[in-house]
Amino acid sequence: MHKVAVLGLGKVGALACTLLHDSGFDVTGFDAHPAAKDHPYPVTRLDVSDLAELDRAISGFDAVLSCLPYSFNIGVAKVAHGRGMHYFDLTEDVPTTKAIVNLSKTAKGLMAPQCGLAPGFVGIVGADLIAQFDECRSCRMRVGALPQHPSGLMGYSFNWSPEGVVNEYLNDCEVLEDGHIKWVSPMEWVEKIFIGGIELEAFTTSGGLGTMCETYKDRVPNMDYKTMRYPGHVKLMNFFFHELLMRERRKEAGDILVHAKPPVNDDIVYIHVAAEGRREGRLGRLEFVRALKPIDIGGQQRTAIAWTTASSVAAVMEMVRDGALPKRGFLKQEDIPLARFLKTRNGARYAD
Repeated sequence: MHKVAVLGLGKVGALACTLLHDSGFDVTGFDAHPAAKDHPYPVTRLDVSDLAELDRAISGFDAVLSCLPYSFNIGVAKVAHGRGMHYFDLTEDVPTTKAIVNLSKTAKGLMAPQCGLAPGFVGIVGADLIAQFDECRSCRMRVGALPQHPSGLMGYSFNWSPEGVVNEYLNDCEVLEDGHIKWVSPMEWVEKIFIGGIELEAFTTSGGLGTMCETYKDRVPNMDYKTMRYPGHVKLMNFFFHELLMRERRKEAGDILVHAKPPVNDDIVYIHVAAEGRREGRLGRLEFVRALKPIDIGGQQRTAIAWTTASSVAAVMEMVRDGALPKRGFLKQEDIPLARFLKTRNGARYAD
């Protein structure tokens, strides 16, 4: 795998192009409205909604990485599948992933959705913690992408796709409870968490576990994923979506929220993954906790959510290229070894 097409050149997609290029891949970026600036890799205008045009554009590539809103990904995955290419994306959408699982059954290449932060990196961490126990009774994964200096009652800025955030806040959430796979409502099960003395609230959101419930249903009786925000956020979001009925107007809801709380450069990504179980007969708890801030990459300051997401997928693609992961079928994030991931050029940013 050498020649890679990256679709969607927002903050994450453009950075993924840079990271892959710097890691030795032959990269071409595609976007409906590419920015007019110099890139160290070719950039081409492309309407990805036209699947025939997309099919022609990615002819000759070994792999495609979709950094597009999740609603485009099934179409992109079908085109990649038809050409026998490797496919990667960052989606959190459960129906999209299930469709890609079905495609993977007849794929000539690797189908690897959910390669971002959550789902993605947190699943790799969770699997690593679970494996350290003889018997694991629970694994809890929490992630929050937040402004460092919040203002207003909401305490939030939309540094991620509004379409993706609204999707996570409104779609049902898969969990493991007492050994059974269950679907629970989003924005519930609110709990308090402290990281570095900062108080956060965590609540259920959709998609963060990826395929982990199915993988661990007979081994880990309790597992869930929650989003972390500053205190009071979930109460306001429940009011906005349910009492004001904005859940019935998702596109408008996203537009309103981004208009009110636009992106910031000084963000922070909180990660809190914890597993409990027995090792050599003793009950214990293992934790992986990080508070990750913007860093400089290629002479430019990159937001925390951009570099954590782009680094994760770039690290996975490095591992596939170098033979550390399969090159065919469906890739589960929990099958990616954390130690190997952290030794890649891009995964090492998490270790640092």
